[in-house]
Formats: sequence, structure tokens, C-alpha cells
Amino acid sequence: MIYEELAFLLIAAVAIVTALNALLVRELVHTILWVAIFFIDLAALYFLLLAPFLGVLELGVYAGAVTILLLFGVMVTRKRIFSREAATGIGPAPVALAGLSLAFVLLGTEELPQSGSVVHSYDPALLSAQLFNADGPWLILLGLAMLSALAGAIYLVREGRE
Repeated sequence: MIYEELAFLLIAAVAIVTALNALLVRELVHTILWVAIFFIDLAALYFLLLAPFLGVLELGVYAGAVTILLLFGVMVTRKRIFSREAATGIGPAPVALAGLSLAFVLLGTEELPQSGSVVHSYDPALLSAQLFNADGPWLILLGLAMLSALAGAIYLVREGRE
């Protein structure tokens, strides 16, 4: 087995575990954190598939912005959406749908195209220079603004604030 296949299997196993943990935990904040780890794992898959632009986009948009937005929303509303007594777990309908989806995937793998197609690569440095050359400082400023908003939300909702 070559290293790329081993890396794919490890990343796929982590993705399955984190997705299941996101479904099964009781606290909403823990769910958001498991989903964030899943997004980082998905970015690792993109990097493994030699798609660095999609990997960086996944890290920036989903693992970064969406995770911060969800955490910010939970902290600002201060709602206890999932309490410790809430019923959690996967019911029979989602398990049946997941099994049916897995069956379709396994049956459909015979019709997948073989690796005879030519894949054209691109220079990620040239692409990133074209995309972020003029807008790089603004993106850094946006990231700092999001980080300060998250720090402000943590300050506003912390317990025992007078």
C-alpha cells in the first residue's frame, strides 16, 4: 500500500469518527467543535487530492468563518438548546438512510471511470498571487475583526461578569 492510500484511509477514518461524534454529543458547543475538526479533516483531503485552493478555501470559510459564526451565535443568544437531559443519538430513520446511501455507493463503484484520464495541474502560487495579491491585507484585517468579535462575545457571555 502506498503512502497516499494510507493517508487517505487515515483521514477518512478521522472524518467518519468526527462526523459521528458531532451527531452523538449532547452539548451544542461540543457539536460545533466536532464539526470544525471535520472541516479541517475535509481540507486535509483536498490537500491530499492536490487541490490546495479548495483546501485553503475549506479552512478559511468553513473551519474558520462558519465555526466562529456558530460559536458567536451560541454565545450571544445564551440559549441552552441541548441540555444534559436532552435525548440524543441517531434514530432508526437516519441509520436506514445511511445504510441505503452506503449500498448505492458500493454498487455504483463499478461504473466509476478508471484512472486513464489526464489531470491538468495548475500553479497554486500563481493562482494565490492573482487572487490575494491586492486583497491580502484586507483579508488579514477581516480575520482580525472576526477574532476580536469572538473575543468580545466570550467576554460578554462569561459567567460571573459584574
